Amino acid sequence: MRVSVVIPALNEAPTVAGVVAAVLADAPHEVLVIDADSTDRTAEEATAAGATVLNWRAVLPEIPPQPGKGESLWRGVAAATGDIVVFIDADLERPAAGMVTALTTPFADPRIHLVKADYRRTFRGQPTGGGRVTELTAKPLIRVLHPQLAHINQPLAGEYAVRRATALRLPFAAGYGVEAGLLLDVARLHGPTAVTQVDLGVRRHRNRPLAELAPMADVVAATLLGRGVGARPPLSDILQP
Repeated sequence: MRVSVVIPALNEAPTVAGVVAAVLADAPHEVLVIDADSTDRTAEEATAAGATVLNWRAVLPEIPPQPGKGESLWRGVAAATGDIVVFIDADLERPAAGMVTALTTPFADPRIHLVKADYRRTFRGQPTGGGRVTELTAKPLIRVLHPQLAHINQPLAGEYAVRRATALRLPFAAGYGVEAGLLLDVARLHGPTAVTQVDLGVRRHRNRPLAELAPMADVVAATLLGRGVGARPPLSDILQP
């Protein structure tokens, strides 16, 4: 199976090159950085590291982009040519090689459609404590509303993989609701056993202040409650056969 790596990026010049180098070590079919109009050197750093950089306006140019991470992922799936799409966040610090291989190995089982990363999240120099939106918003709501998915330890993980054929059939929620939306939609289409997870060790990234996390939590909660807005339609409705 051919593997496309999609890295959504907005002003991630300090870390994007290291992320690109880490995923290239696994020799995927392609590495696409979807740049959402960065104003720093994100595009230049990613290109120098060996990625193909696409401005999000150049993918499906007939459709003006709307703000949010979900938009970059949606356009990344449209641009990808692999059988499996692996999403990796651009803000990882000290990313290790092997992520792509670990996330794609479970697809040897044809029943698997989505593979989420599992990891421990650092916080302000401590080995645990990160992932506050996950622990205080996403996981409690999933345990109550979608208990069949409660075994997924990092439902909002930005590192995950999906069969492209499956991704083409799914709507992509706007902004930071995209991971929660895809998790629910894959389970709805193929059952909860179509979702699995792999241990990627420790995740280090930029911890955001509460002022930024609160709006993220609002969007995630709305998505899990079935009230997400602004979702992009399935790409299968747009792309030519």
